[in-house]
Amino acid sequence: MTNEALQSLISTWIPELEFTEEKSQFLNISVQPEHLHQLMMQLKRNPETNFNYLFCLSGVDWEAALGVVYHLESTTHRHTIVVKVKTTDRENPTFDSVCDIWYTAEFHEREAFDFFGIKFNNHPNLKRLFLTEEWDGFPLRKDYVDEINMVIK
Repeated sequence: MTNEALQSLISTWIPELEFTEEKSQFLNISVQPEHLHQLMMQLKRNPETNFNYLFCLSGVDWEAALGVVYHLESTTHRHTIVVKVKTTDRENPTFDSVCDIWYTAEFHEREAFDFFGIKFNNHPNLKRLFLTEEWDGFPLRKDYVDEINMVIK
């Protein structure tokens, strides 16, 4: 299915979606947090899209917003898309978990929680993965300051 055909189909599910085709060959979809889980469920379960493989989930700090970028592939149809969700709430960034849709998301959501402080509703075991429980802050945020381990160029 072409990116144009994917966009035409997916845009009928949730009218508020934004689509772009950036420099990559992948169709990019921006979704509001309240529609994230619904969109992801439809992307996987719809036989025309069948995005059965979540191959990357990354936390991102865009300075004005925190978010998550998901790379999805259909191993049967051989198409790939990128889904982005973001929030300006830096104090309590929260999105719905997708680990009930793709089990591999459980690990990656814990990583985004650990390094960015992004919480995932309905995650079965959301706790730090790499850093200790005593660690203060989220080291991959652009506003993070670590006076003790600071590297000077």
